[in-house]
Amino acid sequence: MIRYRLRCAEGHAFDHWFDNAAACDAELEARAVACPECSGTAVAKAIMAPSVAKAAQPQTPCGKPVCACGCPALE
Repeated sequence: MIRYRLRCAEGHAFDHWFDNAAACDAELEARAVACPECSGTAVAKAIMAPSVAKAAQPQTPCGKPVCACGCPALE
């Protein structure tokens, strides 16, 4: 399953789940996806920011990311 952010011709944005990218393209081309706000079927993919996981921060002895208590940072 893959989620896409979509936008209709009226400018309404919404999310929709598809089985895969090819299914998304096919359903959008066939106008099989309707906007939940206006029921319009002229829908296209909207620009989405990728979901990126943050890198793990090294922990200091006090457990804070940046030690403010003066304890030596772990190496």
